[in-house]
Amino acid sequence: MSRWLKTGWVVALGLALSSGLAQAQSRSGGTVSGSVVDESGAILPGANVQITGPGVNRFQTTGAEGTYTFTVVPAGTYKVTASMSGFGSATRDATSSGSGTVQVPPIALKVAVRGEEVVVTASRAETSLINAPATMTVITSDALETSPAQNFGDLLRGVPGLNVIQTSARDINMTSRQDTSTLSNSQLALLDGRSIYLDFFGMILWDFVPTNPEQIKQIEVVRGPASAVWGANALTGVINIITKSPREAPGTTITLTGGGFGRDAGSLKGEGAGAQWGGNLTTAGAPNDTWSYRFSGGYFKSDAYARPVGFVPGIVSGNTCTRVPHPFDPTLLTGCAQYPADRDPLRPGETAFANRGTSQPKFDGRLDQELHNGGRITYSGGYSGTTGLVHTGIGPFDLQSGSSFSFGRVAYNKGGFKMATFGNFLDGKAPNLLSVDARTGQLLQLDFKTQTYDFEIGNTSVLGSNNILTYGGNARRNNFDLTIAPAAKDRNEFGAYVQDELYFNRLRFNLGGRVDKFGNIDKAIFSQRVTAMYKPMQSHSFRLSFNQAFRSPSAINNYLDVFTVVALFPLAAVDPRLGAATLPIVAHSVGSNVPQQGEPSGHNLVEQKVTAYEAGYTGTFHNKTTVGLAYYINDTKNDINFVTEACRKRYSAANPPAGWPFPPIVLEVLASRGICLPSEFTYLNLGKVRNKGFEVSVDHSINRFVNAFANYSWQDDPQTRDDKTPASELAMPPHHRFNAGVSLNQRRYLGALSLNYTSKAFWTDVLSDPYHGYTDAFTLLNASFGLKWFGGALVTSIKGTNLLNDDNSNQGGVQQHIFGDIITRTVVGELRYTFH
Repeated sequence: MSRWLKTGWVVALGLALSSGLAQAQSRSGGTVSGSVVDESGAILPGANVQITGPGVNRFQTTGAEGTYTFTVVPAGTYKVTASMSGFGSATRDATSSGSGTVQVPPIALKVAVRGEEVVVTASRAETSLINAPATMTVITSDALETSPAQNFGDLLRGVPGLNVIQTSARDINMTSRQDTSTLSNSQLALLDGRSIYLDFFGMILWDFVPTNPEQIKQIEVVRGPASAVWGANALTGVINIITKSPREAPGTTITLTGGGFGRDAGSLKGEGAGAQWGGNLTTAGAPNDTWSYRFSGGYFKSDAYARPVGFVPGIVSGNTCTRVPHPFDPTLLTGCAQYPADRDPLRPGETAFANRGTSQPKFDGRLDQELHNGGRITYSGGYSGTTGLVHTGIGPFDLQSGSSFSFGRVAYNKGGFKMATFGNFLDGKAPNLLSVDARTGQLLQLDFKTQTYDFEIGNTSVLGSNNILTYGGNARRNNFDLTIAPAAKDRNEFGAYVQDELYFNRLRFNLGGRVDKFGNIDKAIFSQRVTAMYKPMQSHSFRLSFNQAFRSPSAINNYLDVFTVVALFPLAAVDPRLGAATLPIVAHSVGSNVPQQGEPSGHNLVEQKVTAYEAGYTGTFHNKTTVGLAYYINDTKNDINFVTEACRKRYSAANPPAGWPFPPIVLEVLASRGICLPSEFTYLNLGKVRNKGFEVSVDHSINRFVNAFANYSWQDDPQTRDDKTPASELAMPPHHRFNAGVSLNQRRYLGALSLNYTSKAFWTDVLSDPYHGYTDAFTLLNASFGLKWFGGALVTSIKGTNLLNDDNSNQGGVQQHIFGDIITRTVVGELRYTFH
């Protein structure tokens, strides 16, 4: 009998036994009934109601009249809890005699109060936003429903302190409170507490998240280091996507989207509009009190965006370009490289770097099993695929069809106790579009196949009347198979944490620490967090915090091993009479643990660390307006960086490049003029860098249906704290970011209007100095409007981003990264139908 058939028999047997037990328990008992209303007394159909007590853990959803009825309830005392999206939860006690009917007084739900949202990401334990020991932002399901956002980048761009860039139809990167980059690797991302951080390098491919917006309950963003509870890689913050349980969103929903974007820009000047479309089907239900399910599948496809053409920005006059000084090192000139949209390093004169759109199939499922002891077991799994560009420091990689990410997870929780295990499985192929493998003469090929297995356990206990203790740990195994790091070793990781929250009248203290041991780091690493909070009133809190976090070197950092053609050296630099002739220059890109000519590299990487200091305030006024303030200083030490200084390790008279046609001494003459031919690029630990800034935010509920927000973030230039970090390796983040918007979601209409402003930035993370440079400030105006039909069962809407078609690139659209695609006005229509 096959493994899958055996599994099917086990599941079927489990379902039969559960059904039998449910029937066995339904033979005698009384009835408990009641209704759920809002503060005004209006009925609330569709509210989730749970009754728990001796051997009973059952669920219902209120009907059209806002009522619920539990039959066959044995004698005993029970708690009846009601909840609904957009409202807080409420509980009433009920006592059944084992016969007859108990009428519970109406359960009144209050509209969710700003600042009182329940969050879990800050400390792994449920707490209100106002009491969270870290600065946080919560994006609710209402905000998701009305948002004009068409991807996670659009959605999260409005979070204060979060720097977001989109560089292709599928490539998005984001980082809290410092500059972001291609392949950003300092921001931990979670889906229902499961890491989606790709451990082989540290990046997050957001299109691999197998979750559709209507399934998301809320997104919690921790805007600062969080290793004290989440371990490695939560270096600059955490983004946790929390989905609705099947009982919170029963029914079947069909969503169809379609639209287009302008492509009269850059490399596509004169071309017609691009198209994007997608569809999704989600079904969820609860056949009985024990089992509930949700299955979802979808597909998204987009044409390619336009590529920038001409020169990387410098001072352009006619057909000439003058390089500009690096903002932190005036002696270093940057910019004026030709954008490689019309050059193929293998076939000169032929068109290369043909840009790609993306296609993304997705599927995921979840099965919840409610236990009679009040616990729950959740079984979940999913698959997602993608194609398209991933921009990197050595040029773009093209994810091929069949590249995929899948996962499986089983979790148990009861009260404060949680236990879970998951597996993440990544499989893909991606040739580089610019870098040539000098050993094969073909474009550099990245094939990656990795498996991550994780087991974690944790508990939260209330001790006495003023002490909450949270503790736990995890073990993780990573298996790597990487063509550009063939010697990469599999890795074991272990971690344990403890956190104590103490509260005395107006004072609260949070003390947390975590120890992690990684197979590629010699010593165990300790991360800590200390937060002191003063609450003059229940709805106002002032915080002072000290925090440490770290990021471990990745498999690529340790074991990268490729020889690439990094430049076509212009021989006219030696003798102008040689005209446009060029010489291919091969350099070795190498990880810290790869031997050089049989000898140890001599620069073993250590973990990257952040020590963070923060003063913050969160306050809610009249249950409608929440104000947030935060000032932070983040000191980074041992930043792991791919060093591209051409003169750091260069070809010399004693070591000329292959085929060098001149006397070797010419290399020394060129070096004296600042012209270096690099022989090696590698990852190194740099020195100390300080980032600091402040954030101001206001969220206001105008009424139950209309909400508004505004926030402003200021970020200073990074400051070197020693002489170990070359200025050429520093980038300049946007100094100013401003977001504002208003949203409407009521019985008949829904919609939103938002504005995002980002000031200019300087980028140093792609190729070499000629490809470094500024992007100008840009403003995105986004809007959505929709109508609800048949009592909200059918929703039709139209959504648009960059409606003003801002042109910061002078090429017809917004360029968010110096090497990124050009993003123009995008308008899509959406139809969503739900039936029960």
